[in-house]
Amino acid sequence: MSVVVDGLEGLRVPEELSARVPAEQRGPGRGRDDVRLLVSRGEAVSHHAFRELPALLRAGDVLVVNTSPTLAAAVDGRLGPEPGGEPVVVHFSTRGDDGRWAVELRSPEPSGSTRPRAGGPAGAVVRLPGGGRLALAGPLTPGSGRLWWARAYGDVPGLLGRYGRPIRYGYTERDQPLSAYQTVFARPSPDGGGSAEMPSAGRPFTAGLVAELAARGVWIAPLSLHTGVASAEAHEPPYPERFEVPAATAALVNAARAAGGRVIAVGTTVVRALESAAVGPKAVGPAGAEASARAGRGWTDLVVTPARGVRVVDGLLTGLHEPEASHLLMLEAVAGRAALRSAYAAAVRDRYLWHEFGDVHLLLPEEEGHRVRCGSNSG
Repeated sequence: MSVVVDGLEGLRVPEELSARVPAEQRGPGRGRDDVRLLVSRGEAVSHHAFRELPALLRAGDVLVVNTSPTLAAAVDGRLGPEPGGEPVVVHFSTRGDDGRWAVELRSPEPSGSTRPRAGGPAGAVVRLPGGGRLALAGPLTPGSGRLWWARAYGDVPGLLGRYGRPIRYGYTERDQPLSAYQTVFARPSPDGGGSAEMPSAGRPFTAGLVAELAARGVWIAPLSLHTGVASAEAHEPPYPERFEVPAATAALVNAARAAGGRVIAVGTTVVRALESAAVGPKAVGPAGAEASARAGRGWTDLVVTPARGVRVVDGLLTGLHEPEASHLLMLEAVAGRAALRSAYAAAVRDRYLWHEFGDVHLLLPEEEGHRVRCGSNSG
């Protein structure tokens, strides 16, 4: 499902605005938090350094973060009988409850990135390093051949740890170590699970910035949602993903909202998890006052749209998404169409960087009687 939000039809993101390396590799003395922060309050925008985030939040606000670790989910393989076979790159996406894995097969490029290829065929075997095997069963979703269910023969977490590398797309300059894709919030999963792609909204945070947020009275609450492999070319909506909202996080979210604090999701994955477990009346736009968060775990196929709205999320910190990305429906649900249109026009005009190593966007509720001064405080 490719979408174009009204008002963004003519938006074109120049190729040179793709972030090709992590921020800390762009110059001496730079760190992860050396990215820019675009702030939206309604149609008003302001420009900041990410390090200014603590000053933009209030005591009593809650940042909800995704603790899912990023997996080295890309592995080279050979499709077909020995000794030859077609070279493929296997992207391990999601582990099913029955032990099978949803995988994406890609064709390798000389540059080290990959290009799309059709999935399957059913019954084919992919040979993996160390003697591992994948037997392809069938498409994850009928009519869509990108992700396929496959039976893995061998220890997949061990395989990824020994032979895997992070998934890389063509806009990046080179392979990066797995550490470049782990956020400061990442915690190992007991079953070896994790995210096929980095929960990238949390990447600019550092331990020092987290300490400053805490000192200012901003709460940080964890949850987990293991992200699958995104559709880099077709911009499909996310497939079902495994999530868990702890009881302590739900309680903190509800207490903060009752006391007038704002719930800021760090990433679209957090919105998906929180809203999957929320209870209460349907809300369009800002979170409904009577809705509440609750603990929950399992699988979610929720796609947040403006028609569905959000229940317990007041704001969102996220990266910049391509104009056709289905995530933009979620951003519109949180902030409204006018805010999104204004922010993305400003992001292109002021040369913000896109993708997982790029700049970030904070969408906050419009405050009655409070006007936000537009400016360019920093680069």
